[in-house]
Amino acid sequence: MSDTLSSTRWTPALIRRDTPRVSFEVEPLTCTIGAELHGVNLADAIHDDDLFAEIKNLLLEHKVLFLRDQEFSRAEHVAFAQRFGPLMDHPVAGSDPEAPGLVRIYKDLDSKPEHYENALHTDGTWRERPGMGAVLRCVECPPVGGDTMWINMAEAYRRLPEHIKTRIEGLRAKHSIEATFGAAMPIEQRHALKDRYPDAEHPVVRTHPETGEKILFVNSFTTHLVNYHTPENVRFGQDYAPGASHLLNYLLSQAAVPEYQVRWRWRPNSVAIWDNRSTQHYAVQDYWPAVRKMERAEIVGDRPV
Repeated sequence: MSDTLSSTRWTPALIRRDTPRVSFEVEPLTCTIGAELHGVNLADAIHDDDLFAEIKNLLLEHKVLFLRDQEFSRAEHVAFAQRFGPLMDHPVAGSDPEAPGLVRIYKDLDSKPEHYENALHTDGTWRERPGMGAVLRCVECPPVGGDTMWINMAEAYRRLPEHIKTRIEGLRAKHSIEATFGAAMPIEQRHALKDRYPDAEHPVVRTHPETGEKILFVNSFTTHLVNYHTPENVRFGQDYAPGASHLLNYLLSQAAVPEYQVRWRWRPNSVAIWDNRSTQHYAVQDYWPAVRKMERAEIVGDRPV
């Protein structure tokens, strides 16, 4: 896979079918992440192997794909996402009883303002096997506001200073649902959540299982580095605390670099498909008390290495 995008803005993606050959257009949205697909109906990809394969290849290349005017049913939404793999529920948000694997993320006038989404995060890194990716469709959105941003964390790693890459090689970190979703819960409920989902430990730099890219794999679910306190890193206690937290905060700050980001403005029936292994995202909560209703299917992932 090339590290640079084509100099042309529009890239034709050719699909082979039993019917006559057709094509759709791929529009890169930034130089590092994100592309919009034109002339694609995702419902067709449920049964069209060639079309799905091309979409998956483009996802690996661009990290997040965007489409407009996708009028498919919840069952079709689930069926398309399942082409990537099995789906999983969310322990806090739950799942649609009529469409297992589909999570309704509805923010309306009856909802209390929440601040789980407007943080730079990779979904479910508090799991031993975080999600591979997700398919998110907009049901209803404000006339303005409520955008979502995605960040290329492979690019964030690639452009780290070499001495930082050396320093973080082999480091591991803890990721917690208790410290995030559980923080506002009563103590008994919070402890029960942690019993169900103990803090997960992942490498600070993971390798993408399909592309081989190295990815900076810390986000707002990350609480601390677990194997930093060694003779090589720590002379005095000050080197460990706050030294380790200073390093983690520096790594977390890389997701805020605009050059690694793409920002998407929603309209009803717009869809985003993202690779959760190589990205972070941030849902901008600037729209309350307007209504924003989204539906997401999250795909089971692998254990980061």
